[in-house]
Amino acid sequence: MHLPDQHQAKLPLLDALRECAHKNHAAFYTPGHKRGQGISPQLAHDFGSSLFNFDLPELPELDNLFAPQGVIQQAQELAADAFGAEQTWFLVNGSTCGVEAAILATCGAEDKIILPRNVHSSCIAGLILSGAIPVFVNPEYEPELDITHSITPEGVANTLQQHPDAKAVMIIYPTYYGVCGDIDAIASLTRKHNIPLLVDEAHGGHFAFHPDLPTSALAAGADLTVQSIHKVLGAMTQASMLHVQGKRIERDRITKALQLLQSTSPSYLLLASLDAARQQMALHGKQLMSRTLQLAAEARTRINQIPGLSVLECESTPGCCHLDPTRLTVTVSGLGLTGFEADEILHEQLGVTAELPSLQHLTFIISLGNTQEDIEKLVQAFTLVAKRYQKEHLTYKKPLWDNSFYKMEHTVQISPRQAFFATTESVPITQASDRICAELVCPYPPGIPVLMPGETITSQALDYLQQIQSKGGLISGCADTTLSTIKVIISSPVE
Repeated sequence: MHLPDQHQAKLPLLDALRECAHKNHAAFYTPGHKRGQGISPQLAHDFGSSLFNFDLPELPELDNLFAPQGVIQQAQELAADAFGAEQTWFLVNGSTCGVEAAILATCGAEDKIILPRNVHSSCIAGLILSGAIPVFVNPEYEPELDITHSITPEGVANTLQQHPDAKAVMIIYPTYYGVCGDIDAIASLTRKHNIPLLVDEAHGGHFAFHPDLPTSALAAGADLTVQSIHKVLGAMTQASMLHVQGKRIERDRITKALQLLQSTSPSYLLLASLDAARQQMALHGKQLMSRTLQLAAEARTRINQIPGLSVLECESTPGCCHLDPTRLTVTVSGLGLTGFEADEILHEQLGVTAELPSLQHLTFIISLGNTQEDIEKLVQAFTLVAKRYQKEHLTYKKPLWDNSFYKMEHTVQISPRQAFFATTESVPITQASDRICAELVCPYPPGIPVLMPGETITSQALDYLQQIQSKGGLISGCADTTLSTIKVIISSPVE
């Protein structure tokens, strides 16, 4: 049940931290700077000396992150109510540890988990830690824009039919570009199979606070979701939350997993920022998001009017049911510039810095922290770029992506965990066919890994990678980005 505003106005963790910070006592505990007394003078000057009064350990008044019974528990309960969860855990190691914990809590060694092919690296880490076997589903892709979307309900349904013993499904919602797949339909599928739906919602922490934003993962029926509160709301960098509802996931397994993954010396600066960010959104979230949406809509409209530029829209295509309107992806290739060239001009010459440059685009996050002045600067910068830097011809050769990727066979021979601990060697790419891959190899475009640790390397995959590279694509994830060599397994360890 939603708590009234007078409850959500409380700041149990921040209030307790403030009281401890101002308490007059002799400190014989960590950290060594003793509430700022021993901190570097330069650091105190740059950061402000009062900040270090709040950098405290798990004092009796401040509760314990791993077994909360006091102010941390109260703060987490308030957060669960505000974000629509039954239980919430605060994360000080970012969404990375939350995603890893989600996999550890639902999958053991040799258990199958269904994942998008373009998962975040934290998912691969979760597979290595758990020993789970990935069953990948290819996401939808727009070759004209070089943008990868979500997996579809049809893709999940087919995979569940082929692998009815899967223990969980994990999806990315939204993508880095703000694209949201049909999470309602996917949640319906996982309910029918009585397995949990895990959601990497790192970029969607604001969804619960305004009706004009996409549906939040919890409201759509997800069993577990991980949100980077620092990415789009008002928490400090690395401060995130993990939310759970329903009975498909054992809560104690999540707690135990987080005890493995989180620091035993959690930063109370991060924890307090989560408490404050929750209060801010619970009390003023709709107002703050209304203003943010207005700024984003203005930026979208004005940039779309600049010749040579366009802003990503979502027209309910497969893998793209909704688009987060606060995420602005501007296509600059119409100016004859790459996204990397435009990013350099904007950042170094015009005082505007994007979140993510890519071959054809620049992606910007518009949040509650942006101002009207920011939007003016962004629009004026793009206006100048369009006038001064537009080229008659492209300076790069656009990769010609085709559907070859979707025709490939991907055979998992050993788990990513076994691949991680196996003895490896680097071999010339001409000798890699039929060996077991020891690293992740991902070409851009389309940003979908062609090879994963533990998979058999096929000649088809190698030909495809070389084709993408020859046409100007970038290869990431592997040790040798020139693709002259590739790491393979020599022997698999006995577990």
